[in-house]
Amino acid sequence: MSENQDAVSVLTEDECWERLGSQRVGRIVTRVGDVVDVVPLNFVLDGRSAVFRTAPGNKLVELTINDSVLLEVDEIGEESGWSVVLRGHARVLESEADIAAVEALPLRPFVPTLKPTFVRIEAESIGGREYRFGPEPRREDQQEG
Repeated sequence: MSENQDAVSVLTEDECWERLGSQRVGRIVTRVGDVVDVVPLNFVLDGRSAVFRTAPGNKLVELTINDSVLLEVDEIGEESGWSVVLRGHARVLESEADIAAVEALPLRPFVPTLKPTFVRIEAESIGGREYRFGPEPRREDQQEG
């Protein structure tokens, strides 16, 4: 057995939520027809959902056409890394109660721009992997199965 067989491990759902909550920047993936966009954004967790702020533009238009999105977050170190993908549906918050609740979250734009629209990604599923880095194994040391 190669020492590299344990290089990738699947994270539990709770581990995925913990890792996702440890970060503030991720990438949202949207799709409209044949067009797939990947956009960085800052976010916070609110229970088992993610909330971000945005302004009028392509991202907001795309979310109104197709609310199915992915939020991908990762962390890469010297010896290991991990990646978590949250699949869900994005919903623009419109009620005063919803907006008041998320305004209390520690969510501020990173750049000095007005981002008046709050969006919640309701989780459909979450999954992730942890990676331990190291040298590529030698082909001759691998067992054929």
